[in-house]
Amino acid sequence: MSLAFCGSENNSAAYQVNNGVLNNGCFVDALNVVPHVFLLFITFPILFIGWGSQSSKVHIHHSTWLHFPGHNLRWILTFILLFVLVCEIAEGIVDSESRHLHLYMPPGMAFLAAITSIVYYHNIETSNFPKLLIALLVYWTLAFITKTIKFVKFCDNNIGPLQLRFCLTGFLVVLYGMLLLVEINVIRVRRYVFFKTPKEVKPPEDLQDLGVRFLQPFVNLLSKGTYWWMNAFIKTAHKKPIDLKAIGKLPIAMRALTNYMRLNEAFESPKNKNTPNPQGSKSIWRALCNAFGRPLVLSSTFRILADLLGFAGPLCISGIVHHVGKSSNNTFHPKTKILGDYFISSQEFLANAYVLAVLLFFALLLQRTFLQASYYVAIETGINLRGAIQTKIYNKIMRLSTSNMSMGEMTSGQICNLVAIDTNQLMWFFFLCPNLWAMPVQIIVGVILLYYLLGISALIGAAVIIVLAPVQYFVATKLSQAQRSTLEYSNERLKKTNEMLRGIKLLKLYAWEHIFHSSVEETRQKEMTSLRAFALYTSISIFMNAAIPIAAVLITFVVHAHLFENADFSPSVAFASLSLFHILVTPLFLLSSVVRSTVKALVRHTDFQGHPIVSFPTPYAATIATMFLHSQLMQ
Repeated sequence: MSLAFCGSENNSAAYQVNNGVLNNGCFVDALNVVPHVFLLFITFPILFIGWGSQSSKVHIHHSTWLHFPGHNLRWILTFILLFVLVCEIAEGIVDSESRHLHLYMPPGMAFLAAITSIVYYHNIETSNFPKLLIALLVYWTLAFITKTIKFVKFCDNNIGPLQLRFCLTGFLVVLYGMLLLVEINVIRVRRYVFFKTPKEVKPPEDLQDLGVRFLQPFVNLLSKGTYWWMNAFIKTAHKKPIDLKAIGKLPIAMRALTNYMRLNEAFESPKNKNTPNPQGSKSIWRALCNAFGRPLVLSSTFRILADLLGFAGPLCISGIVHHVGKSSNNTFHPKTKILGDYFISSQEFLANAYVLAVLLFFALLLQRTFLQASYYVAIETGINLRGAIQTKIYNKIMRLSTSNMSMGEMTSGQICNLVAIDTNQLMWFFFLCPNLWAMPVQIIVGVILLYYLLGISALIGAAVIIVLAPVQYFVATKLSQAQRSTLEYSNERLKKTNEMLRGIKLLKLYAWEHIFHSSVEETRQKEMTSLRAFALYTSISIFMNAAIPIAAVLITFVVHAHLFENADFSPSVAFASLSLFHILVTPLFLLSSVVRSTVKALVRHTDFQGHPIVSFPTPYAATIATMFLHSQLMQ
């Protein structure tokens, strides 16, 4: 099959210029290639040859730099731009009737230019040489103008939202326009061009400290998402055992003193504003939400996006199986032809199995990225919370008088429980907090999709899972009780054993070996009984976790096949339903654990409220407490 930029058909409308060159679709597509070629020719020599001397770069220990204004927004827009360009390339290729290179070669050049732009920007940012961003300013301007011309010509020829190419062109106009605004904002803030006095910016204080090696807050968005910044640490750990010196110091924003100051400020802010301040547990919860609420919202957003992207798997699998199972020719033939080119709709585009396979790949990739980001933000927030609360506790310990300890208001055991147990319960609550509202969303969306595929029979299968969920909760509760009793008996046995070893001379002198031996054996038998119960409930839990999806699927399929005569029970529906049932079981199984952890956090939070050890003292005392905690950890 011969290929040509404007097509190889005789008398093709793509070559007609009777109404002007801008009314020729092929010429407009060729015009859209110009900005991308310009960027490639301008940036490649700069990237390979280099720019300026080393004296123009600020020397810091780490190869990262304070982000330019709109840094994260630029990366997000570029990722979206790359995805839209992939869709535009696929739209031109799916048009199997066309031999027009202008349908997919310009977006291919745009894809290459978008990757080059982000590599170019990264090198400029890490070197702090913003004057060379003028090339990107020109590129975004030209790309926005040429793509706008194409969009306007589509509107003039009555090409509307029903055609996918029209929608993709509109998206590209918006993306190029937003990237242009980001570039203009960099000029406005940094004043590197068009202003007499450019703004000088110094790197963060953390980057000037040679001891800080935790670079996650300072790297670009791609490095954060892929954890690329950890490669140097992983290589070091692979070569030799790591120590505290190799790990380095934490950034200032992640240290216990900083988090304590943040929590203390959140607690004191209502008092400074002379507003009604809730007393008791409400005041502490309000302070925790104000100090650490934003990261939790971000983590919950990432988790919900990951859960929603997880449903792309069953839907794409259903489409692929449906496409492969067709008895007719699987090759798609577009029907609509305008200006000599074929135009397809979004529905026709998504009917292609190859397109669905690519979308499935991107969906799974984004799902894992968002899920890991959610875990990271939640864990980091929980650790920061624990550090802040433990700093308050150590602070109060040094301010307690001896009368508090002697009068029984606070014992050493209560202090140990607050530090070791209660703070960990609150930390685990923050770990699992995004699941509280992400799991119900996942369950609701899963049931809706099952109802769309199977009708009323899907509700029967979902009801089976919901009915068996309390049984799972009961088993999980018994498992937790068995684990707790096992630990109690183990502690009691170890305590008795230590007492025997410490008083072994006295036992030998009075011949009390058999008495203490019987006591230890009795405790050991109780421990073994508890261990057997723990093993039994663990086996039941694993069995139910594997059996409930199968039971729900079997009941649903039997009801769907026998009670509904005209029911669609094709392989695509069966595969998609099976995947959805497996997605539904996980949140229902974990929801009980999340709720139980939340209840424990509420109980531990009430314990905090009732103890005089938890207060919000002065920052000076917090500094001393942090030094005390650090000295204890270094011993």
